[in-house]
Amino acid sequence: MDIARKGPGVGALIPRARLTTTAPRQSLNGTWQFRVHPALAVAPDDYWSGTGEWGSIPVPAHWVLEGHGAPAYTNVRFPFPIDPPNPPDENPIGDYRLVFDADPALAGKAAVLRFDGIESAAEVRLNGHVLGETRGSRLTHEFDVTGKLTATGNVLAVRVAQFSDASYLEDQDMWWLPGIFRDVELVAIPEHGLYDVFVVADYDPAAATGSVRLTLTANDGTPGRATLEVPELSLRAEIDGEATLDAGSVEPWSAENPRLYDATLTTPDERVSLRLGFRRVEVRDSVLLINGAPLQFRGVNRHEHDPSRGRAVPLETARAELELMKRHNINAVRTSHYPPHPGLLDLTDELGLYVILECDLETHGFVEVGWRDNPSDDPAWESAYLDRMQRTVHRDKNHASIVFWSLGNEAGHGANLEAMSAWTKAFDPSRLVHYEHDWDSTYVDVYSRMYATHDEVKNIGEEVLSPAPYGATPAELHRRSLPFIQCEYAHAMGNGPGGLEEYQELFDRYPRLAGGFIWEWIEHAIAVVENGQRRLLYGGDFGEQTHDGNFVTDGLVSADREPRPGLTALAHWFAPVRIEVTEDAIRIENRYALVGLDHLRFVWRDADGAEGTLKVPTVGPGETVEVPAPDGNATLTVEAVLAEATAWAGAGHVVARGQFVRLAPAARPRETTVPDRAAFDPISMRLRTLGGLSFEGPVPSLWRAPTDNDRYPGRDEPDLPPYAERWAEAGIDRVRTRLVTAMNETTFLRTLHRTAPPGRDFAVDADLHWRQVRPDVVLVDVTLTPRGPWPTEWARLGLDLVLPGRPTGLDWDGLGPGPAYPDLAAGTYHGRHHADADELFTNYVRPQESGARRGVRSAAIATSAGGLRVTVVEGGAEEIAVTVSPWSRTALATTLHHHDLVADGNTHVSLDLAQSGLGTATCGVGVLPRYRLPARPGRVSLLLEAWTV
Repeated sequence: MDIARKGPGVGALIPRARLTTTAPRQSLNGTWQFRVHPALAVAPDDYWSGTGEWGSIPVPAHWVLEGHGAPAYTNVRFPFPIDPPNPPDENPIGDYRLVFDADPALAGKAAVLRFDGIESAAEVRLNGHVLGETRGSRLTHEFDVTGKLTATGNVLAVRVAQFSDASYLEDQDMWWLPGIFRDVELVAIPEHGLYDVFVVADYDPAAATGSVRLTLTANDGTPGRATLEVPELSLRAEIDGEATLDAGSVEPWSAENPRLYDATLTTPDERVSLRLGFRRVEVRDSVLLINGAPLQFRGVNRHEHDPSRGRAVPLETARAELELMKRHNINAVRTSHYPPHPGLLDLTDELGLYVILECDLETHGFVEVGWRDNPSDDPAWESAYLDRMQRTVHRDKNHASIVFWSLGNEAGHGANLEAMSAWTKAFDPSRLVHYEHDWDSTYVDVYSRMYATHDEVKNIGEEVLSPAPYGATPAELHRRSLPFIQCEYAHAMGNGPGGLEEYQELFDRYPRLAGGFIWEWIEHAIAVVENGQRRLLYGGDFGEQTHDGNFVTDGLVSADREPRPGLTALAHWFAPVRIEVTEDAIRIENRYALVGLDHLRFVWRDADGAEGTLKVPTVGPGETVEVPAPDGNATLTVEAVLAEATAWAGAGHVVARGQFVRLAPAARPRETTVPDRAAFDPISMRLRTLGGLSFEGPVPSLWRAPTDNDRYPGRDEPDLPPYAERWAEAGIDRVRTRLVTAMNETTFLRTLHRTAPPGRDFAVDADLHWRQVRPDVVLVDVTLTPRGPWPTEWARLGLDLVLPGRPTGLDWDGLGPGPAYPDLAAGTYHGRHHADADELFTNYVRPQESGARRGVRSAAIATSAGGLRVTVVEGGAEEIAVTVSPWSRTALATTLHHHDLVADGNTHVSLDLAQSGLGTATCGVGVLPRYRLPARPGRVSLLLEAWTV
């Protein structure tokens, strides 16, 4: 086994399309014999013989998740020295062995042995015959086993190297997980069958007609012959090698209406089933078009991940993922950064998702050495690059959902990438070619960037609206002619991402901007069970010397596919219908590119429980209508819901929502008395009891437990330290509050407090006026005033309380049902909401600030000891945010894993008058100026009512 060759695999058949065929097949998935060696030099050269000690392992699986070694995570850096093409000496070798009987339909017949995924390189033997070696961990390799397969007692042996020359091309910001992790099967090759089929189902939007271009290859390599039938189109034709057929009037395929036509190709020995989706992808005047209409990607980047199985993701799990995407208005997937399991493309065809299908290629680690010796520009690697692209394209070329081929990701520049593009364009001109690192766009069909700031995106959108600058090069003129996408933006790591609204506004404003893809869909935490407790782990938790920590947990859904708050906000901005509700009218905008709104119902309800259905006229793609609002509603909610069930959601599923709210302030109590000082701490004059319930606070606070985004500098301010460091430098994470004075006024108790960091002379003064309403109710008027030159913006401006007992739930009138922050509030709506104790926070793998409920007018915080009702009364702020947690902020900030958090038995409450936004600085811009919180005063009047159990 040669693991340092720079080339593609050897011995495999030329790549072809994955076909659904009547040819006999036999799955070889199941339990295999297995053993692992520390390095190739000490691996005995008898792995096919069965001698020695063997254990067992499931296939597909990764051996490091099955008790043999440990996974390792890196983002950019290789976990071994950059010494191409040589892997390190410390290179585990896994031997696989399976003894099986051939299915009678396969024994003695022409057949191939197919592997859909082996990381990172493998040597394959059958019955002592060396079939060849694989390269390209996420690529299909087939080996001819004709004449080598016996009826019984077949011995299949596979030796897998964790690292190889291929590892230098597979540095894709994910766990290093060796093994046979996708399906293994035998497939018959009928004598008079089809080896390969390439079908292009084109659509002419001007004539509303379709055509079918087919290229058939027989199993002996000659042009193939078959009978094509498309019953719905009354189309039947004899195909001899190649043909282009007029399909007549057809209904086109799109993500909005994934119309597929069943077709068959029949030979004397075989029938191949196809699903034709007629569609056309093109660029015109720098605008990306689908079937003649502007196409905007509202997409996500998707890695394959399961917390227990790694990249061995069951197809039913993948289907559930795509259905969840569709329910959150996602219309596109970039398969970052490799081809997915082949079955996924059947699902994207069926459910309706545009796909950028990416090659299994990334050499990002070479950036650490200034891209020296990067294989992308080394002729010795050209055949390996071309082989990867050809295997990528051939396997999935018949899927309507694939609209772009992507050369790979973050592999620098070079002639090998240009060669990949040239081959792809020549072979399949029906699709566009993408590659982000080619900023000059010399060999791609779309200008693509990652994490461009809002200002950059605006400039890119505008530059095609004016003449090219004098002396512009041909490359510049070409780039300006291309549509623009953000193949990665809004990094969804931890609590975030912010800035979605501003990006979406730009995508909607400028036709050149074809949308983008959020990084990323799923967090890659790995689940282990220790002492009976399930724990979710990230980089460094498995003893890796080189790792990138929790940067691998950066998804819109958790590793268990639980939606994060960012997904709720994204669903709002990605919604194909925009509903604006005023007191008098409802404005409905159709943001679909190709379909009307007849598949939706528009329902309304008010705060009193009245409800109804709106009569909405026909609304074509891109059109807007206005209908009158029902009369006399202080709060009116309008929803666009599915009229009928689809493959991804039931009837009544909410696609979009709009709301009009007129808030009436709570009445201020008229009869009050001066509180008894016995209810206050005699030293600090903080309220300590109310209605028999113990208190700690309220205390002014400016800090939050840093989010992941708070720990990174934003791309818009690269020279400034992260917010978390700025806050620590200013000391707002360890402020102290002292009593300045306390005095009884005529109708209230006045307490003055000063809150300041140690060693600093800037502060916040709190002026509190206390009025007793009942023994269990107190009214407090709060005025907060900053003093001195604050050197940094704040995380929040609020009051902290500690209540006895663990939190048991929260009821509130405000935005919900999920949490909301200034730049991540979309998708929440005003109403009366409830959260159980486990819904008060988001269980990010690394603990951080979460759970704020925004726009709160009143809230009832329940604990095991009682509770506190907080009401914002007349003259108070309308943007009060309430956060309830079983942990202190210090505990959240200093604990590295959610499962290690220890509740102290109290309920920690924050009542915030103002908050900073979240941003997306982990890999993008920081908090935008409109969402920042410079030192500022604040006023609020709160009615506090306590109870005990």
